[in-house]
Amino acid sequence: MDIRTVDLNLLKAFDALMDEGSVTRTAGRLAVTQPAVSGMLNRLRESFGDPLFVRTQRGVMPTPRAIELAGPVKDVLAQVEALLRPAAFDPATASFTVSIATTDYALKAVVMPFLAALRPLAPGIRVAVRPMDETRLRGQFERGEVHIALLTPQTTPQDLHARRLFDEDYVCVLRQGHPEAGRGRLTLARFCALDHAIVSLDGGGFVGATDEALKALGRSRRVVLSMPSFMSLLDVVRASDLIALVPRRHVADVRDVVLVQPPLQVAGFTKVAAWHARTHEDARYRWARALLFQSCGIMEEPPPGRKRQRVKDARQRPAR
Repeated sequence: MDIRTVDLNLLKAFDALMDEGSVTRTAGRLAVTQPAVSGMLNRLRESFGDPLFVRTQRGVMPTPRAIELAGPVKDVLAQVEALLRPAAFDPATASFTVSIATTDYALKAVVMPFLAALRPLAPGIRVAVRPMDETRLRGQFERGEVHIALLTPQTTPQDLHARRLFDEDYVCVLRQGHPEAGRGRLTLARFCALDHAIVSLDGGGFVGATDEALKALGRSRRVVLSMPSFMSLLDVVRASDLIALVPRRHVADVRDVVLVQPPLQVAGFTKVAAWHARTHEDARYRWARALLFQSCGIMEEPPPGRKRQRVKDARQRPAR
């Protein structure tokens, strides 16, 4: 392909075919006819010397060469779009979507304060919350399906920009009326004797950071319930005599449970916001990130062009 004869419409068609996997849906997305899409596909094949897409019963499937081209083409289109986009940005009139990948903990601790700050300032900006799937995250960033991911330092890919939001610690949660709730403090012996519930983000785990801390003291506890969600965990605590260690921010505004300081030191964790280079200089997403930082107590975003900030890697993880 000669740069002097590059047709950006062909690259747009290629990008749409990669996203849609269908000539029909691509035609609808580009507002052209199906024969027009087929013609552009033929020109793309000639330019790149590869079939690029092969027909299947469900549409079209990309070839290895097409998969190889997908990321660079999307980057080129994003850069051209950024060049043509007006420099001025007004959040009051802005209309776009911010997609955030998060766990249920970060949904409560980060996304909800962000939404409370966002709505009065930018009513036209939509927020799409996606479940965190670290195995798919890189592809989601590359396809533009995720704009911000809420991670920890040790789970943040090194090629992403990142900003440390805050450090978190744990508090022990009991139901109101629990036999231990009125004592004011929980001894280590009683803590170990009670039945515990924990969150296992991977599912089914019964050992976490608390157990590592107990092991260092020569003690152990009895974990009888493992759950994938902090929000559901609170419902279980409210309805039983199980106790649980949960992140402090997750229960900061919860009034129908009893919070007790744990009788031992349990390593907390650091929460990080990460984003792809594609949106790093985009005025829209820069503004959205800055507001998210502010809602977490951070007042400034790194200036344009700055390399990703080194986030604190304390080798800590949530209790699971």
